[in-house]
Amino acid sequence: MTTTSVFTGLKVLDASTFIAGPAAATVLSDFGADVIKIEPPGHGDPQRRLSSVPPSPRAEANYGWHLANRNKRGMVLDLKSPATTEVLERLVQWADVVITNFPHGTREKLHLGYDEVSGWNPRVIYADLTGFGDAGPDARQPGFDLTAFWSRSGLLASTRDAGAPPTVPVWGSGDYTSATALYAAIATALYHRERTGQGTSVGTSLLATGVWATGTLVAGALADGTPFEPHDRGTPVNALTNPYRTADGRWIMLANSPLHWAELARAIERPELIDDPRFTDIESFAKNAAALTELLDAEFGSRPFAHWREALARARITYSLIQTPEEAAQDPQLRANDIVIPLEGVSGLEYTVNSPVILRGVPKVPAKRGPDPGEHNDQILAELGFGPAQIAQLRAQGAIPGARSEKAA
Repeated sequence: MTTTSVFTGLKVLDASTFIAGPAAATVLSDFGADVIKIEPPGHGDPQRRLSSVPPSPRAEANYGWHLANRNKRGMVLDLKSPATTEVLERLVQWADVVITNFPHGTREKLHLGYDEVSGWNPRVIYADLTGFGDAGPDARQPGFDLTAFWSRSGLLASTRDAGAPPTVPVWGSGDYTSATALYAAIATALYHRERTGQGTSVGTSLLATGVWATGTLVAGALADGTPFEPHDRGTPVNALTNPYRTADGRWIMLANSPLHWAELARAIERPELIDDPRFTDIESFAKNAAALTELLDAEFGSRPFAHWREALARARITYSLIQTPEEAAQDPQLRANDIVIPLEGVSGLEYTVNSPVILRGVPKVPAKRGPDPGEHNDQILAELGFGPAQIAQLRAQGAIPGARSEKAA
């Protein structure tokens, strides 16, 4: 085990908002990067308020803010103020990586366009995230994970049962998926700079990562494939990959093929079904999927989940209990694998969710709370070479707040 993490010494300017861009910076911070988060005056990053917006669970602690912004130092800067440009230039010159998700046009007005940023620091890795990409008729259209990642990509239309209308997917799921892609782009660019000495511009879009998540179906469409109808639990394409309800009201998801039929038939204590002519090959399983679903409904519904947990494990049948987020939060498997980790410094919030990137033998830094608004303004400005009189002048000019903002943690 090494004593420092892989990105110790890496300097990151997080000039992004909401979830995807900041979460990519959080992955870097997990591995030791020094991340400075800049927010606008007033209410700051809108992510500060999303934990209280339905359907986010109600809680006293601002868990969403700390999930996407832990281990960062915080500044409040008015990027619309001319007096702020010198501060931003010094921050860019300090940074190895700059992350933004401001729309094209807006970012240039705020002096965060790639041409100006790379002019200040040719070695910088400039990472941006858009809703719908850099080109095309909708390049400047606002995009969120619900619209760009889920809806436009085909993913939302494909994740519903036959006859059911589209539903609202998990809040922020497309953002956190896209954050991983943006992190991968940054890591790739850092490797490129290590080899060539050159900075570069990298990025992704919510649409691109949504289509990647729907990749099998979109690739099939590109091959002029014939799509299946939306999933119908009563008449599925494969009754062995289907959810079933147990006697105590729990749902389990099977994920098997006809090759596993003999083991499943024994697990449900119906060995005579192994030789049933309705279930002998792939074609017969497909033809009789409705009958098999009805049969399995009756069997799984006859006994509680505790019975099936033992029986299916003994038969080595692939399945999972369909857990609620509340159940997942208490699942010991998450703590055993550091998927849930301790969080320092937040009253009423002892744990948070770890980023999914793991380097075995390379530690992550302990997770500490996200910054209060403008918490590190004076400290960072001093590190950038601004003296007390200059900092006072920046306050007088409105570039930074006149006093520490009220805590929003």
